Amino acid sequence: MKISLGPLLYYWQREKVFDFYEEIASTPVDVVYLGETVCSRRHELRLADWLDIAVLLRAAGKEVVLSTHVLLESGSDVGTMHRITANGNFQVEANDMGAVHRLAGKLPFVAGPHLNLYNPAALQWMAALGASRWVMPLEMKQSDLELLQQNRPSGLQTEVFTYGRMPLAYSARCFTARHRNLPKDDCRFSCLDHPDGLMLRTREREEFLVLNGTQTQSARVYNLVDALEDMRAIGVDVVRLSPQAQHTVEVIAIFDAAREKLLAPQEALARMQPLMPEQGCNGYWHGRPGLEQVAPAVQG
Repeated sequence: MKISLGPLLYYWQREKVFDFYEEIASTPVDVVYLGETVCSRRHELRLADWLDIAVLLRAAGKEVVLSTHVLLESGSDVGTMHRITANGNFQVEANDMGAVHRLAGKLPFVAGPHLNLYNPAALQWMAALGASRWVMPLEMKQSDLELLQQNRPSGLQTEVFTYGRMPLAYSARCFTARHRNLPKDDCRFSCLDHPDGLMLRTREREEFLVLNGTQTQSARVYNLVDALEDMRAIGVDVVRLSPQAQHTVEVIAIFDAAREKLLAPQEALARMQPLMPEQGCNGYWHGRPGLEQVAPAVQG
């Protein structure tokens, strides 16, 4: 089982991004996804910069994948997607059907989690187009994944989002800018002030959602570190972690120890608690509301 680091979902200063991936190069993570997937106004790094980071990580022995935007809103967004899919050097994660169309029949690609692949027919179709790996939709429960694994096309790997705030929705509006009464086209790059997103609370002051520009995330942190053996048993090939502003290297180390069985599931979960920006959840995996934290079944 491999560990992947998903694309950076937040907007950080250029120097912070380069320093972050220099750290990642020395971690036991196996696959790294790079690129801006949330908002095309985030220009701290251009495609050439992401490619420079990709070269650095490949030299460190990592498998590198370039991720495309999830929501394309303009001709320039489409142009960026075309340049990514035609980069000629690194595999691509297709996060919308436009990117799939550009890659189909030409190059192997990763079918991203936002393509909404929920049944065997969809997996067969995507594999026929050239997908070498697919990422399970966030809301899918373990029992449904087991059924898909039984009918998975030969040669198609399965990846599961296993740690991080869940990206729940995308919009043409920027809610971080709206929070500051700014229009999207003059957002003043408000996301830079919120390296782990902007918490949205209810009137009762309970954590509800996180605003991340045009993306809405879960307030709680999805964490399946205690379910790695269940994933291994049903043939999951890659578990995905999502970058956070602090402690990502430590989080990777705990997942690595858990997959190598150097940490028991509950011990790994306990060590994660102080490293997370908010309390954890795992409801979707167990077929429950996503914000719930389901305790493991007691073995008798």
